[in-house]
This record gives sequence, structure tokens and C-alpha cells, in this order.
Amino acid sequence: METIWVLDDQLTWRHPALAGGPRKDAVVLMIESRKRARRLRYHQQKLVLVYAAMRHFAADLRAAGWAVDYHLLPETADFSSALDRHAKTFRPSRIVLMEPNDWPMAQAIPAIRKRLGLPVDLLPTNFFLCGRDEFRRWAGKSKRLLMENHYRRMRLELGYLVDDDGKPEGGSWNLDVENRRTFANFATERPARPPSPVREPPDEATRDVIAMVAREFPEHPGKADGFWLPVDRARALRWLERFVRERLANFGAYEDTMATEDPLLYHSILSPLLNIGLLSPAECVDAAIGAYRKGEAPLNSVEGFTRQIIGWREFINGVYWLKMPDYVESNGLDAGRSLPPWFYTGRTDLNCVRQCLNQVIDTAYNHHIQRLMVLGNFLILTEVEPRQALRWFLEMYCDANDWAMAANVIGMVLHADGGFMATKPYVAGSGYISRMSDYCVGCRYKPAVKTGPEACPFNYLYWNFFDRHADRFRSNPRVSMMVRTWEKKTDVEKDAVRSSAREFLNGSLA
Repeated sequence: METIWVLDDQLTWRHPALAGGPRKDAVVLMIESRKRARRLRYHQQKLVLVYAAMRHFAADLRAAGWAVDYHLLPETADFSSALDRHAKTFRPSRIVLMEPNDWPMAQAIPAIRKRLGLPVDLLPTNFFLCGRDEFRRWAGKSKRLLMENHYRRMRLELGYLVDDDGKPEGGSWNLDVENRRTFANFATERPARPPSPVREPPDEATRDVIAMVAREFPEHPGKADGFWLPVDRARALRWLERFVRERLANFGAYEDTMATEDPLLYHSILSPLLNIGLLSPAECVDAAIGAYRKGEAPLNSVEGFTRQIIGWREFINGVYWLKMPDYVESNGLDAGRSLPPWFYTGRTDLNCVRQCLNQVIDTAYNHHIQRLMVLGNFLILTEVEPRQALRWFLEMYCDANDWAMAANVIGMVLHADGGFMATKPYVAGSGYISRMSDYCVGCRYKPAVKTGPEACPFNYLYWNFFDRHADRFRSNPRVSMMVRTWEKKTDVEKDAVRSSAREFLNGSLA
């Protein structure tokens, strides 16, 4: 008897061990581990997504003829106890699984082999379009990597949006200039508002998981009964189809826009489904490009969507496996403040931060600009220690796999890796948030005021950042002008910035 161990983030029919269909000499093992679920205080809706998707995948496997040994969380303390029970019952000759997608699980394999006294064989992962060894060869010994170079290489290798001569369709590899419509543009142009994603009533299996999570993890953030995502392959495909049909056309232009009344806007919300295997990156990109070929979506939207998947998604996974395990310890800006406890409650006077926090508390989701330019911007400007920030992101988001968050938070959000994967720190004052959102309307702080108790904290925290890190960024071509601008300010202006920042940092982060 052979055991095929399907991990909780590998719920795909493309799993190499499942190729060829059911076999009488094989049993599929699936484990809900209470210890794994408590490694961090994961958002209740993230846990619902994982366990409901696992149970639906197991049901689909059984319907297809596979024997499945499924270990439910209430009776399963950890992986080890489940593996012991499984081995005693089925006496497998070996265990086969796909390469784990995260570092901690990969490092646990030798101990599992020793504990069971069985061969544990790893099959290459097919979750990504760029393999780990391929990315490592491309990266070489570079001191800095550019996502843009990786993205162009991937497009050429995969043949996405390139002509027969290898030139980019539309004449440009990057259409970001067309994908930065402001909130004022959004309000003036009044594009068709997309229907909200359909929240299908949970079936009995999902209702059982919702009840279990609420019962087992009451201290975790969020509310399980607010769950709203697809949990099986059929629903995930419908989710993808609806995005392409209803929201893709306007995705590009407004992908950076933030609107209080419609926080999802034209975003796909596909990452939670991609990251557990219900969808594949290739089928998502193929669906978007198919819409472009049929004239149903413009090139700028399709290029922007393609960039997110074969560009950023593949790039951050490559960086993760290239730089782990030390990467998560990076703290290149010497940040050392504690994460504000109100990041778990949303109780802050900063309306932009409150809006994004309340959204993630309610839904376990923000889109990328909310994460990067509101919450991430706040975290880097307030000097929050990277490991604490990373923990919060891992806990709160429904798509927060280890590989997905490490490089995004350490490298992109916090610039804590010394600029290895981002050529500049992504920091901004109130001007960016005011331009891209309606969050400043009604906020108790005033975006036009630069210092003092009425000023938007992003304004003085921004300049305080360049004061603190002037030596570090003086030669950086992308932000050196900000350092020079800071140094040209009068002593009175500098003192006002420092005083306002000191008062906020020492008083408002508690």
C-alpha cells in the first residue's frame, strides 16, 4: 500500500501523485492539525477556507474512486499523531507527497521519515510556472533582483502577450502608466460598478467547518460566520469566469483605486484560491488573455493582471526559496517598535488605516494597494519590527501562505531586506492616499496640514523617515531627491516634523 499525503495548501487535481486516476494500491491521506492551526492566531475565515476546501476536495476524491483517510481537527492534535494512526492502520510501504510550498513543512520531512521509519518521497511541485531551481539559476549570485526582468523573461518563455518576434503586444512590456487612475478619475468617469462577488450559501460541509472554527478558535481574529469564498473547484472556476466577465475590463485602470463604499472594486480575489490549489496560475492568465483576444478586455487590464500572476506571484515565491530561512530575520532599516495592538481591532482615528483594518477584520482580505500603501506604509513609517508585521499579515489574510507573505512583507512592504527585491522603499505622505482614495474625507486629521496635532500623521512620518535614513538613501536614484528635499528644509521645519513624529510614535501606537 502506498500513501499519497495531500497537504492543506495543495488541493489540486494536477497533483502529480494523483495523475492517472484512482489506484487500488494507494490511499490518500489528509490531516487537519490542531497544532498547525494554532501556530499563529489565524483569522477564522482563513481557517474556514482551508478546512472547508480540504473536506470538499476529499469528497471529490472519494467520488472519483480514491480511498481517503481523513483526520478531522477535533480528534487530531498534530501531524505526528495522525501519521502514527495512519501508519498503524494502513501499513504503507512509503509515503508520497508533493514538495511542500513552505519552508517549515519542507524542513519537517526528515523528522517524519525518521519517526515513521518509512521512505517519504517528494515529487516536484507544479504550483508555479517557474521552478525553484530555474529561479535560482536565473538569480545567480545577484546582489539585487528586479521583478521586471523576471517578468519579461517569463512572458517570453511562456509566450504570453508577445508577437512572433518576441516583442510585447502593444509595443510596451509595462502598461502601468495606464493603470493608475485616481479616485477623482473614478468619481468623474463613473465606470460601471461591478456586481459584488456572489456569496453562495454555505453547504452542510462548510457550515460544519464554520461551527467548528468558531468553537475551536474563539480567540482568533474575525468571525467564521462571515465566510464568503469558494471552497471547491467548481465554485472557484465560476469565480474566475465572473471576474473575467464582469470586472477584468476595468481592473487595470482602477487597480490602485481605493473606495470606501466598494473596497473590492474590480479586483479578482483569486489569490486565496490560487494559493491552495483550486485554480492554477496558467488557467487564470489564459482566461484573461482569452478575453483580450475576443475584444472583451483591454490590453492594459490584461497586462496588469498577467503581471500580478506571472510577475509578482512567481517572483516572490522565487525570492522566498532563494533566501530562506534567514530572510524572515531581515531588518535592514533597524525597525524596533511593537505592532500597535489596535491593528487587531481597527480602533484608530486614522480613517484610511481604520477602513483597511476593518475590512480585513471582517473579510480577511484587502487588495494590494490597501496592503502596501496604507497599512504597509504605516508600518514602515512607524518603524514596526519586521517579524511582528509579518506575523500580523500571516494571521489576518485568507491568502497568507508563508511563501506569499515573507517576500511581500519583508522585501516589498518594509524594505527590510536592504533593497534586494525592491529598488526603493514604498513610503508616501497623505498626498498619495488622498489622490487614490476617498479615505481622507471625514477623517479627523487634515491631509493639507503638515505638522502638529491636526496634521495627517503620514505627512510628518514620511519626512521623519527620510531624516532617519538620509545616509542610507542619499545615493538611491529613485528617492535621493526626497533626501535632498528634506535637507533643504529649514531648522524650524525639521524640528516641527521631528516633534510631531516623536509625539505620535510615543503616544498613538499604544
